[in-house]
Amino acid sequence: MKLGLGHVSPLWLSASRFATGAACLFAWQAMRREIRLPRRADLAVVASIGLLQMMLFTALGAVALTHLPAGRSAILSYTTPIWVLPAAVLVFGERFGRQQWAGISLAGLGVLVLLNPYVIDWRNGQLLGANAILVAASAAWAACILHLRYGRAPSSAIQLAPWQMLLAATVLVPLAYAAEGPFTGDGTGVFWACLGFVGPVATAFCFCAVNAASAQLPANATSTLMLAVPVTGLALSTATLSETLSLDLILGALAIVLGIATSARQARA
Repeated sequence: MKLGLGHVSPLWLSASRFATGAACLFAWQAMRREIRLPRRADLAVVASIGLLQMMLFTALGAVALTHLPAGRSAILSYTTPIWVLPAAVLVFGERFGRQQWAGISLAGLGVLVLLNPYVIDWRNGQLLGANAILVAASAAWAACILHLRYGRAPSSAIQLAPWQMLLAATVLVPLAYAAEGPFTGDGTGVFWACLGFVGPVATAFCFCAVNAASAQLPANATSTLMLAVPVTGLALSTATLSETLSLDLILGALAIVLGIATSARQARA
């Protein structure tokens, strides 16, 4: 996404990834003769995933990426345990073992390290706003994790995914046109390469995989295990985008890794 934003504006990138992702999944289902309209009981999940996890989470993340490094953005986008934990306990009565509490606490500590005022200039409105956007994006995705876990749809994740992506693209296209003007993609090889990965792979495949797992695993396990994504993103951004590993990034990522290991061990048990 960070590379792609050098060749297309954030909302058009988000709209393009879901349009291509939906096209890939519809083509795959057509070859298998498995295209089905969502059932009435599926509509709430189609709306929440399509509008919150796909449209809002992705669009907010893309906008924030125009102001922040990819590594920091990846970590802050996945602060979902902060939102999932209290909702799972207070609203849905989910119980946590000691290791899961310890794991989520460590992950939360890592997030606090990244957001403390000694490393972020809270007087810089643009910078603070970009960080706040990423935290809001993670809250939107947390709501979807809880919805998938406690409000299961009768159809599978792969059956609903193209419709969810189509909904996200349908909303994002006019929004992008209104906010950013006509399509901004420059048509270069780098642009198509980025879109080819972000659309078919990171969208068509990964969203299906994550949503299928979210329906099977406890909500806290899903949100904590997904913190492996920003840690990987931090490593890749350092290696490929020449981003600097500051002390707060190192300490925050280390706390998150320990949180993942602790929570995952309890989840397997």
